[in-house]
Amino acid sequence: MMVEIQEISGFGQDALTLFGFLFLRIGAFVSVLPALGDQMIPARVKLAIALVVVVSVFPAVTLPSIEPGAPLVFLFFSETLVGFMFGITLRFLSHALLVAGAIAAQSTSLSQLLGGPSIDPQPALSNIIYMAGLVLIILADLHIKIIWALVELYGFLPIGVFLLPLDVMTWGVDSVASIFGLGFVLAAPFVLVSLIYNVAMGIINKAMPQLMVAFVGAPAITAGGMILLFISLPILLPIWLQRFDAVLAAPLQALP
Repeated sequence: MMVEIQEISGFGQDALTLFGFLFLRIGAFVSVLPALGDQMIPARVKLAIALVVVVSVFPAVTLPSIEPGAPLVFLFFSETLVGFMFGITLRFLSHALLVAGAIAAQSTSLSQLLGGPSIDPQPALSNIIYMAGLVLIILADLHIKIIWALVELYGFLPIGVFLLPLDVMTWGVDSVASIFGLGFVLAAPFVLVSLIYNVAMGIINKAMPQLMVAFVGAPAITAGGMILLFISLPILLPIWLQRFDAVLAAPLQALP
């Protein structure tokens, strides 16, 4: 009887230890995850989401053998860092929508219209694109995809694996560069329309110097930008969603 009690006690202790390690990585991941980890989401809701994800991932992860006297502080930091880096990679992808919206708004004379729930003032166009992207990933079963991605991540980076500082630095530079690259690709139609508009206004100004091209062109580029937004958004957002799903499908490629 005592042996069985000791076995149950040991199993319970291992389960609690594994649960704690899972919460370190997944809690950091959820805290910066797009949509579910935004500032508008209350902290209690984020905590509940993290606990649900931990319970979902728990059966698929095993606790590695930890040597007595091992520096647990570094292990705690490593688990938190891995979860934070994976979550911030997805956050960077969502910020590419803000970059695309800012470029599009500047190109179509819509950057003066501010609005949206963000710490820094963002053009209304950026927030429209950003919120549309968040709705899209939620409708595309984000909760299921992140669970599968975390299970796969634990298969490649189990508990106790440390990341090298040089790899972390390289990852940071590449991630920031990818934000602006993807943002410019998504905003390319608006930049092209802006280029055509400015060339046309220059030709008209040369042909008819007495015409105030600014009064004629400003409403045209604004209306054209709005029309282009409604036409291109259903095409551009699936492209962004494919990039987002690619990171979730291969989480190891998103990390150093």
